[in-house]
Amino acid sequence: MQKQETGSMKRNRFIGNTIVHVILTILSIIWLFPVVWIVLASFNANPDPGSSNFFPTSFGLQNYIKLFTETDQFYFVKWFGNTFLVAVGTCLLSTFYVLCVSYTLSRLRFKARKKLMNVGLILNMFPGFMSMIAVYYILKGIGLSESLVSLVFVYSAGQALQYHIAKGFFDTIPRAVDEAAWIDGATRFQVFYKITIPLSKPILIYTVLTSFMAPWIDFIFAKVILGTNYNKYTVAIGMWTMMQKEYIQTWYGRFTAAAVIVSIPISLLFLFMQKYYVEGMSAGAVKG
Repeated sequence: MQKQETGSMKRNRFIGNTIVHVILTILSIIWLFPVVWIVLASFNANPDPGSSNFFPTSFGLQNYIKLFTETDQFYFVKWFGNTFLVAVGTCLLSTFYVLCVSYTLSRLRFKARKKLMNVGLILNMFPGFMSMIAVYYILKGIGLSESLVSLVFVYSAGQALQYHIAKGFFDTIPRAVDEAAWIDGATRFQVFYKITIPLSKPILIYTVLTSFMAPWIDFIFAKVILGTNYNKYTVAIGMWTMMQKEYIQTWYGRFTAAAVIVSIPISLLFLFMQKYYVEGMSAGAVKG
């Protein structure tokens, strides 16, 4: 009787695992289909936006070569450089803001601390683009519109509200470590950057990745703030311009090549740092 029950459990588990794997396989194919298509299209020697063929009839590197060499109309290399500068600047400022706010809320106890955290949580629920018109006029009033510096400030300013994951991670570090350092004569700032930060490598990398990725893929804020300043365009605005009706026939192939190139930095970052990214997410997902 016991053997029959064991065999039935194994059979049910096998059926359940098979169903789950079939569903995951189907979802993976659906997710990978547009990725494979854009990669194949970027090597199409005869790009045609109206083509119904999945596989190119002939392959070549013309799209990549023209993307980097034909810069009279669209200067992709400059756009890529602008995006990289904005992403790095935003990454540095945002990481500093998030870690400072998270550490303060985790370690310090002060009046209205809980209320301040609740206000931050509520504000974080509203989408950022709700404030973009007001932000634009503020930047215009102080003379910072249509510049990469203003874009860095805008992306970084609201990142302090993303403190929840980092605060949860800091909460897992025993306070006894801080107290031992204080006894040895360390200041609170020394405890922060000499002890807490070295112990927080997973959440540090998680914060860096999320801060770097946001400006890399953003279109709405970049379009509103940069306006018509062509030389300050990011890759998102530039690639959107390539797809306008007056350019799509000529630039369609180069657009697909640009899409592949833009995805490479983010993909490499996640491939090499996914271990710490997962650790930061899991360790920080605790109640603070």
